[in-house]
Amino acid sequence: MCKNYKEIISTHKAPKAIGPYSQAIKAGSLLFISGQGAIDPVTQEYQPLGIEEETIMTINNLKSILEEAGSSLDKVLKTTIYLKNMDDFPMVNKIYAEFFQHQPPARSTIEASALPKGFKVEIDAIALISNK
Repeated sequence: MCKNYKEIISTHKAPKAIGPYSQAIKAGSLLFISGQGAIDPVTQEYQPLGIEEETIMTINNLKSILEEAGSSLDKVLKTTIYLKNMDDFPMVNKIYAEFFQHQPPARSTIEASALPKGFKVEIDAIALISNK
């Protein structure tokens, strides 16, 4: 494998990584986005809100990273949704459907006993990206 097989993607329009990881990694024509939650990109603080607002903020953070890499929500291939409480699934599913209206990506949704910072929802993604 060549020396520069991956490129780190980072934007100030999404939360900084809260640990030893990157916001996203570009490898060839694929983009791997780390799990995002309801952290305000301006204040870098977790915004403990209702599940609806947290889901919107989380997907908007994903969208900012996608756009920084030259991709979009339409090019997302796979997501994983982590929920603190599976009872929130109907609302998360409703909001998710609003963002992914046409040809939605493959998806897994699981309940996790605890998420970073106390998130109610966290989402990671894999997307296509065009080579520049």
